[in-house]
Amino acid sequence: MGALAVLALVGRMVVLFALLLLVPLAFAVGRHDAAEQAFITAAVVTAMAGLLMSAATRRFRRELQPRDGFVLVGMTWLVLPAFGALPLVLAVPGLSITNAYFEAMSAFTATGATALSGLDTQPLSVNVWRCFMQWVGGLGIIVLAVAILPLLGVGGSQLFKAEFSGPLKDQKLTPRIADTARVLWGTYFGLSLACFLAYRLGGMSWTDAFLHMCSTVSLGGFSNYDASFGHFQSPLLEMIAVVFMMLAGVSLLSYFAMWRARSPAPLLRNPEVVAFGLVIGGAIVLIAGYLLWHDAYAEPWQAVRHTVFHVVSVATTTGYASTDYAQWPLFAPLLMILLGCFATCAGSTGGGIKMIRMLLLLKQARRELVRIVHPNVVNPVTLGSNAVSDRVMQAVIAYMMIYGASLVGLTMLLLFSGLDVVTAFTAVIACVNNIGPGLGDVGPAVNYGGLTNFQTWVCTFAMLLGRLELLSVLVLFTPQFWRK
Repeated sequence: MGALAVLALVGRMVVLFALLLLVPLAFAVGRHDAAEQAFITAAVVTAMAGLLMSAATRRFRRELQPRDGFVLVGMTWLVLPAFGALPLVLAVPGLSITNAYFEAMSAFTATGATALSGLDTQPLSVNVWRCFMQWVGGLGIIVLAVAILPLLGVGGSQLFKAEFSGPLKDQKLTPRIADTARVLWGTYFGLSLACFLAYRLGGMSWTDAFLHMCSTVSLGGFSNYDASFGHFQSPLLEMIAVVFMMLAGVSLLSYFAMWRARSPAPLLRNPEVVAFGLVIGGAIVLIAGYLLWHDAYAEPWQAVRHTVFHVVSVATTTGYASTDYAQWPLFAPLLMILLGCFATCAGSTGGGIKMIRMLLLLKQARRELVRIVHPNVVNPVTLGSNAVSDRVMQAVIAYMMIYGASLVGLTMLLLFSGLDVVTAFTAVIACVNNIGPGLGDVGPAVNYGGLTNFQTWVCTFAMLLGRLELLSVLVLFTPQFWRK
């Protein structure tokens, strides 16, 4: 009966999701574009499916148990992209179901990998839907549900832990988990509004400002142009994007702590935020110098401009591009992709393993080196002024082992399917860490539309794994999870 209780809540989530389709529908009606009927049909079908699902399982509703949270998160992130793909299939001629689902999963996971070409000529509502899905998925549809649906009750705690990023998920700034979720969404909305106005003042149209706001604060990277940010050829807009990508790469909880303290001290004293800034700054200096050394640009300011934009874009897992950085000497783009594996902070909209895990791993490595010399020394791992429990460290180490195994396993699957090693490796890195573009056949100047159906499904699964931080998905495949 547990599965039916979860299905009852999924039905309500689908009904809520149908309301989101009204946003692109409004653009379609306002512009009388060709996708108007597609979004009307998709909204009706989605709403009816959600109502039928909810009605059929109504008598099985009950309060969620701890394990139900993981099942609901997994089912939600599998089901909603299917309904998100529906208007794309109806509106984009020739788009396969596989590529439509890939596109919707990429949007919801804020990955930014696309299988669509000719974005400049697509109906506006299609691009609105792609970017708006990223904005909603950036912080997580589940966190949204916990914030506004009291029907989730106590189970909201389990949902929040399964959905939210980072190893320290038990930390709360408010007594009730629903209040914490509302704080997150309030902060997210405020950051979104500031980004939207900054883009508009920087020279974007109202529509472009809305679309790129959605994909900037979500660190998703979708654009309504095939050339991505290169369409604008504007250093000012690129710097605005850099500012908001950096802001979005920091934990939203840190901003609330700063506001509550009426001081920037909580942010400036946060070791994860400090490390985030130092790593990004160091990478910019290193890569800019490397490009100048290899004469990649004739003008030093051009090297610095493109380095700043692309290092921040890739390291924060946004994936915008203003030029084809895959043409740079290999060290530079590969380093940027590797930065995307860990640079962003836990509690941000970014992907990857998060900076806090990297810090804890480095501290654990240092502790083991000290133990070799001084076996009996008491040397706990600390973060700031607080000691980190062995339970958290064990979870971090287990996570990293599964993370490494997942990267190797998925890369081998793509190699088995016939992809070259550069494309296979960087596609997996880009999808698991929700970066978007990789290198080779999935680089910033091309897209994922050239992959086979099998390769596309592997990348789709990789995006889901990364967005839900692996363990929330893989725990569903363990026999112990299903035993009573």
